[in-house]
Amino acid sequence: MNKAELVEAMANKTGMSKAATESAVKAFVDVVTDELKNGGKVQLVGFGTFETVQKAARTGRNPRTGAETKIAACTAPKFKAGQALKDQVNSKKSKK
Repeated sequence: MNKAELVEAMANKTGMSKAATESAVKAFVDVVTDELKNGGKVQLVGFGTFETVQKAARTGRNPRTGAETKIAACTAPKFKAGQALKDQVNSKKSKK
């Protein structure tokens, strides 16, 4: 599902217009991004947690040539699914 499909599905589910739904999706992404930039985390109980992790510098390999390359240290975004989401995804009956 891409962003346009997500907006359409959310608009259908909520009865909101596509424009209003797209604004809500954009606002959600912006708020989560800003919070992660500031070193915080966003926790949605039952759904999951958006947070950042520090990745150390390391040596990698170019898969095409096999040559070693240095990969710089960075801060990476991470999503950890909540137990309720895991349970829904792993349930026998899918509710759509």
